[in-house]
Amino acid sequence: MASGKVVVQGHFGEILQGRFGSRGTVALVTLPCDTLRCTLWRAPGPLRLFQPDGRVLTPAELLRLLAALGLPPSGGHVLHLDMPVAAGAGASTAVRVAIARAAGITGPERIAQACLASEGASDPLMFVGAGRLLWASRHGRVLARMPALPRFEVLGGFLGAGQRTDPADDRFPDITDLVAEWQAGPPDLAALGRLASASAARCLALRGPAADPTAALARQFGAAGWLIAHTGSARGLIFAPGQVPGAAVAALRQAGFSGITRFTGGG
Repeated sequence: MASGKVVVQGHFGEILQGRFGSRGTVALVTLPCDTLRCTLWRAPGPLRLFQPDGRVLTPAELLRLLAALGLPPSGGHVLHLDMPVAAGAGASTAVRVAIARAAGITGPERIAQACLASEGASDPLMFVGAGRLLWASRHGRVLARMPALPRFEVLGGFLGAGQRTDPADDRFPDITDLVAEWQAGPPDLAALGRLASASAARCLALRGPAADPTAALARQFGAAGWLIAHTGSARGLIFAPGQVPGAAVAALRQAGFSGITRFTGGG
């Protein structure tokens, strides 16, 4: 069986997330983030999992994952996270994808179904081009491939307590109109900001917290829009590439953001 080092990129919240379609499937478009990573080292031997940066997998979840992948319960796994847990950064899915790839399994559909069997919901981090997929997170399948986004830059961080995804939680607003607008044609930067901001605002209005400062920060610094982890603490401001104001970092820190990060998306 394969062994070695595997790195899987996480994500930074979602551009869209909510109920979609006549049956109200929970769907999302994630935002891949190259500054948030999961690194896994695997070696032959008995089954072990070391998680010094915070527990992501329970022993029972690990066994379910391996069984769903058709793998024996073996191998020493050492995990390092460059992302917080339960923050909307994809740690739980990224770890599972890393375990599968370290064992030599690369098929994204197979990995997606194994993640679903192990955790009940997943992000599409096993797919190339994950940021272009309208993803049914509770079913582990692609609903549609979305038109390309323009190049943009995000400045953000993590605000407040983390929140693990509950697979049974479907209390999200309707985003059918936002999906339709995106599907009508490739959005420009202004449209991207409008879509992401609308999805975030609807989620906060339904689920809270009521005093979230992200929208006000976006207005203060002239951002094209803002986005959130619809379950979790990730929050970000959307700018044209190279147009992030220098004073914005200090303002985010003053507002209580931690783990400040800056990365590009789209293109």
